[in-house]
Amino acid sequence: MDCLIRCENIHKSFLMGKEAVQALRGIDIEVMRGEMVCLMGPSGSGKTTLLNIIGGLEEPSRGHVIVDGENVVALSEDRLSRLRLTKMGFIFQNYNLLANFTALENVEVPMALVGVGWRERRRRAEELLKRIGLDDRARHYPSELSGGQQQRVAIARALANAPPILIGDEITGELDSETGFEIMDIVAQLNKEQGMTIIYVTHDPRMAKFGQRLIQLRDGRIVEDSETS
Repeated sequence: MDCLIRCENIHKSFLMGKEAVQALRGIDIEVMRGEMVCLMGPSGSGKTTLLNIIGGLEEPSRGHVIVDGENVVALSEDRLSRLRLTKMGFIFQNYNLLANFTALENVEVPMALVGVGWRERRRRAEELLKRIGLDDRARHYPSELSGGQQQRVAIARALANAPPILIGDEITGELDSETGFEIMDIVAQLNKEQGMTIIYVTHDPRMAKFGQRLIQLRDGRIVEDSETS
């Protein structure tokens, strides 16, 4: 396997009033293509901040993030936006679906942003919703879907542009245990069957076991990096 994501000496600080708070303190990580990596740690350990920096949603105070050969930190906003749209799919705890769009239309949005034609968008969105077992809910709005169904739509949306990387932040946090396991089963299948590289944050040790590798953070530093199996 080759290295798809590399974090080099990542530091991140935030100003709280007049005081600088160190969220990350020199993080070095390599994620190989096809790995499924779980980030864990107590609240305030820096795991979500690290995930956001890897995904280009936040800038580090110092250090570099290399994704598929590109230095994310050095990219212009246009190039960074394109990288996120084509090489990364994002799944969030609160789903982040557009309330006035149907499930089908939500899945189509990332494809529209990169210029995919209407017919191809519709065909692929229908195919993705069928793959996750929601083709019968395609014309429903988020308010008409359960939490688990909304998260399935969010997964389909994340897959819309066939990105090599899937990034998830507490993707089962708002779900009951049974639904959470179903969602993680879908994510793990994407890793095994399609070779997607997956990085996800969870606070639940049961969900951490779906990953092949566990990275534990505390106080902005890595305290453990080990295989889960």
